[in-house]
Amino acid sequence: MVEFPYRSALIVGAGSGISGSLARKLSERGVKVGLAARNIGKLGPLLDETGAKAFATDAAQPAAVSALFERVDAEIGEPDIVIYNASGRVRGPIADLDPADVEQAIATSAFGGFLVTQQAAKRMIPRGRGAILLTGATASIKGYAQSAPFAMGKFALRGLAQSAARELGPLGIHVAHFIIDGAVRSATRPDREDKPDGTLSPDAIAQSYIDVLLQHRSAWSQEVELRPWTENF
Repeated sequence: MVEFPYRSALIVGAGSGISGSLARKLSERGVKVGLAARNIGKLGPLLDETGAKAFATDAAQPAAVSALFERVDAEIGEPDIVIYNASGRVRGPIADLDPADVEQAIATSAFGGFLVTQQAAKRMIPRGRGAILLTGATASIKGYAQSAPFAMGKFALRGLAQSAARELGPLGIHVAHFIIDGAVRSATRPDREDKPDGTLSPDAIAQSYIDVLLQHRSAWSQEVELRPWTENF
């Protein structure tokens, strides 16, 4: 196995899917993992399996994110890898949407991504190294009917990734954005029998993140699109 160049990681917006697969793959490589979520009670089995530490936070609140990083610094060390998986989603006709719900959705998907990226950058710039990975979706590049708030947040997160990559890359910090273009497989969303591998395996997604983290800086990816082989490319 190629030597892994990172020692600590923070995953914000953690759950059992992509984040769970990432936590397992990172811990297998000896990385200390922190998992941040609003509800950390759901993370119990994953914590037992990986030895990760859980941190309760609201990613859309500046004070909460600042306090999160201070706790992570103290308990696992300043993170070499920061992954933002949180997102907010509210569906409905534009004319009927509650503006407060839309504001919260965008704050979680986009503003939270900025807050986490900012705190990561403050720690990584002095060291001249690190990786910030931001998780997007089909909505990062395509807005669907009755899903405007999700598209607004994911479009903004993609813009953040592009700006941050151009600013922080020359300082030694690898910023990459992942477009997860399709449904992610889970216990409640299994593959159809007549369409094997028609959903994205969270383990396969996580492996793509690991592959990007292992890239040489002379050939860094800034954006990666992942979709099932059955999709119309």
